[in-house]
Amino acid sequence: MLYVPASRPSMIEKAAASDADAVCIDLEDAVALDEKPASRAHVVRAFQDLDFGVKVRAFRVNGLDTAFAYRDLVEVVEAAGDRLDIVMLPKASGPNDVLFVDMLLTQIEASRGFEPGRIGIEAQIESAKGFLWAREIAQASPRLEALIFGPGDYSATMQMPVANIGELDENDHIYPGHRWHAVMHTVVAAARANGLRAIDGPYAGYKDTSGLEQACRIARVMGFDGKQCIHPTQIPVVNRMFAPTAQEVSRAKAVVEAYDAAARSGRGAVGHDGKMIDMASIRMARSLLRKVQV
Repeated sequence: MLYVPASRPSMIEKAAASDADAVCIDLEDAVALDEKPASRAHVVRAFQDLDFGVKVRAFRVNGLDTAFAYRDLVEVVEAAGDRLDIVMLPKASGPNDVLFVDMLLTQIEASRGFEPGRIGIEAQIESAKGFLWAREIAQASPRLEALIFGPGDYSATMQMPVANIGELDENDHIYPGHRWHAVMHTVVAAARANGLRAIDGPYAGYKDTSGLEQACRIARVMGFDGKQCIHPTQIPVVNRMFAPTAQEVSRAKAVVEAYDAAARSGRGAVGHDGKMIDMASIRMARSLLRKVQV
């Protein structure tokens, strides 16, 4: 997912033509306070006029604790709701936040004659409250499609000293573990329990390829589906790091084939490459193969 500021139409055009799987036009952190109202028109024009191809089309509203959020929803969705796939909700602090967005979307759809329930919601878990209420947030609405970890604001609400968003720094050598492990694991667990995508937050150092790769490795092994990008140069790195390797795909296919062969011959115990295969192994292998549609 590639973030792009709503106040920069030229950047939105480039994002629409990028190799990202999803583009999120941001009305929140990427836009200055005095530019927020006027930037809504840029979002509308982008969805109405630009060709995003098969990309998921999303925009991020301002936080519900601000004076901008409801007008963000009304002005953008009323004008371009038939071209919109996702509303991203920042700083979701509880299920009522999701329900508010759901209810307003339902009203706009009914008023404008849009397909009911087609517009999805992605909720960002990026505060202490969001962490504690993640389970309830994940169950709040059938519109919900993904939970997204936001490391920057989460670190701020937890009063963690962090130099740059999503990056490891000198403090990570002090704490004997990954400081965001608990919240990241919670985001993935809440997402998986409710059939949602789990997306990791951005990495601020867009010129730091090795650091981005390491952040992707951590997120992927924890079960995240992908990562948000703040710069187009990060897209190929993220796509490469989250795509299953040829070796992983080959092994998954071999595990499934060995299990199927054993089942056909009536054998209960299954082994492959010197290791026992159980149903958990089969589920993991089939899950990986579904991702690459093999």
